[in-house]
Amino acid sequence: MVILLADAFAPDLPGRLAPFGELSTDMSRVGEAEVIIVRSKTKVDKAMIDKAPKLKYIIRGGVGVDTIDVDYAKQKGIAVDNTPEASSLAVAELAFAMMLAMPNHIVEADVSMKQGKWLKKELERTELGGRTLGLVGMGRIARELAVRAKAFGMKVIAYDKYVPSSDLATMTSLNEVYASSDYISLHVPLTDETRGMINSSSIATMKKGVRLINTCRGQVVKTDEVAAALKDGRLGGYATDVYEKEPPEGSPLLTAPNALLTPHIGASSEENLLRLGDSIVDRLKKYTKK
Repeated sequence: MVILLADAFAPDLPGRLAPFGELSTDMSRVGEAEVIIVRSKTKVDKAMIDKAPKLKYIIRGGVGVDTIDVDYAKQKGIAVDNTPEASSLAVAELAFAMMLAMPNHIVEADVSMKQGKWLKKELERTELGGRTLGLVGMGRIARELAVRAKAFGMKVIAYDKYVPSSDLATMTSLNEVYASSDYISLHVPLTDETRGMINSSSIATMKKGVRLINTCRGQVVKTDEVAAALKDGRLGGYATDVYEKEPPEGSPLLTAPNALLTPHIGASSEENLLRLGDSIVDRLKKYTKK
């Protein structure tokens, strides 16, 4: 069995996969692969699937499978899997770091200091304690973020059409999350329903000055409209690790005020890469019954 490791994982993963078959990182061998393992960079679309007549199993190391043409894979009898349990801590910690960085002006303070400036009066901070965090989606990552927010004394409310109640948040309507939150963190899969859900119309229903955090998918926001809301002050900040196009060359976010941008590093912690390896090995054990 040829296993195609299409993206970068922890350095020890190739050795751990060796007992399951012949491992390759050469994309030209896609036609020989029975198993393809990807993260976010490689897209397993119809064209790639058509080049892989022996393909039986696709594993995505991470949350979601929107980088895979799941419907076409199923038509071809190809199983599709992911590892949502592995990345929850890493992504939640990045989202929380963004929540801390924005009101404390961490980036601006650091850059200005290195430019020889002393903006002690100009960089007025606000605290997270007593503020309301609204979670859109209440899956694994959102739950981990809620734990951290509550430890800082935040009130946590959430909307998830599939989660009627939670021990970590007061479940409410999406409109209430928009209207009442000082911070809104997005934790939804990319679907026809969620694509572009953050736009000028939804932003208009939010509390003025709300800060948004996006560590799910770039396509759930309309970038131009978010950038415009940052410029006119309707949004107090937008922190994102994900983009409609990656890298986001020419994105209006690159020049928008109060935008905190990271290069899709949410799942890239050292610990998470090891957890991803554990999850992938577990799935291959079940697939091969070894």
